[in-house]
Amino acid sequence: MKVAVVGMAKSGMAAAQLLLERGHEVWGVDEKLGPGFSGQGPVRILPQNDEAFEGAELIVLSPGVPADLRKWTVPVIGDLELASWYLQGPVIGITGANGKTTTTALTGHILGSTAQVGGNIGTPPCSMVATSRAGQWNVLELSSFQLETTQKFRAEIGACLNVTPDHLDRHYTFENYAEAKAQLFVRQREGDWAVLNVDDATCRFYAERGAGRPVWFSSTQTVSPGAYLDRGEIILDGERLMAASEVPLRGVHNLENTMAAAAIAKLAGAPLSQIREAVMTFPGVEHRIEFVREMNGVAYYNDSKATNVDATLKSIGAFEGGLWIILGGKDKNSDYTVLREPLGKKARAALLIGAAAEKIASQLDGSVELIRCGTLENAIRQGSSRAAKGDTVLLAPACASFDQFQSYEHRGREFKRLVRELPWQS
Repeated sequence: MKVAVVGMAKSGMAAAQLLLERGHEVWGVDEKLGPGFSGQGPVRILPQNDEAFEGAELIVLSPGVPADLRKWTVPVIGDLELASWYLQGPVIGITGANGKTTTTALTGHILGSTAQVGGNIGTPPCSMVATSRAGQWNVLELSSFQLETTQKFRAEIGACLNVTPDHLDRHYTFENYAEAKAQLFVRQREGDWAVLNVDDATCRFYAERGAGRPVWFSSTQTVSPGAYLDRGEIILDGERLMAASEVPLRGVHNLENTMAAAAIAKLAGAPLSQIREAVMTFPGVEHRIEFVREMNGVAYYNDSKATNVDATLKSIGAFEGGLWIILGGKDKNSDYTVLREPLGKKARAALLIGAAAEKIASQLDGSVELIRCGTLENAIRQGSSRAAKGDTVLLAPACASFDQFQSYEHRGREFKRLVRELPWQS
């Protein structure tokens, strides 16, 4: 088959390599022909125009390429769908507006050698094909971008943690965004499982979208089957798993992530003792409320993965107060007014950076002190110079990173570098 792969970054290159290995004629298409996109190597790369698609019998989109980019005249799939054609072993698919990376990593940590982890976290799905094997779980973090282009992809265990407005610059409406995530469940069969947050109305709706049996988790109510909090204890299918205080991650949202991972792992065959021990030894995930350092009594935390408003709300909720919070970046058509009340209660000031700074300022005006900093470096400088002992400087931007950084990982690592370079003040 003649296949054009659109978007030749990490996921696109992995898709192209898989197609080449399977004997297809492949070329790449990318709008950013420049450094790193020279066209050299095993895959010919063409600039993105009408001529680049001539002769293609199939088009494979990388997750970053909108499915409505143009009117396609041949079949179109995404890299996740392509990988699923060749992937060996059962699939655990984990999605949600927030928490999916932590939950995916924790699930993989619990299952150990019986699983491999990838998807939207680390290893592209197409790169997992070579290391997949029958009987081994493929634990995949799945974004709405990956799920919206699936046609036959199926997860034996699907999980959705929450659905709050995100990526509306790409999906346009919340309904479109929710429907993209619903694709994780619509093709499930009898004998499959849907692990869902009973406290989220959209997640409850997903229980009706496929044949997978629902398993619930909740931080507010008793559920069965599934996991819930009861007077400071995590209960899983009626049995005590562990004390909530034994979970090494901050915030109620991370207790929810832990309960989801525990429920998934039990369905995949892990005993409670294995789950409990793995949770207690889980080191956390980079850029997710990640402690960086304490200096002069001020703590610095990197939550660069808080790329939407709901994630920032969860981040704020993990702290008692005294926050100097860094907000801003590339707006995703978000509503920042919901931050007014929690910031009014817990923040000393909001340190505004990036392209969305003025929109955020207009929506937060009067609720908290606003300091326009422009850059991340200046925000850290302002926060460190004004914070008092016991305060926290928190990067939880509520925005994408692409105005000033290559990715949220790049933004988070720059935050850590700049914080570690701060001079000690006697």
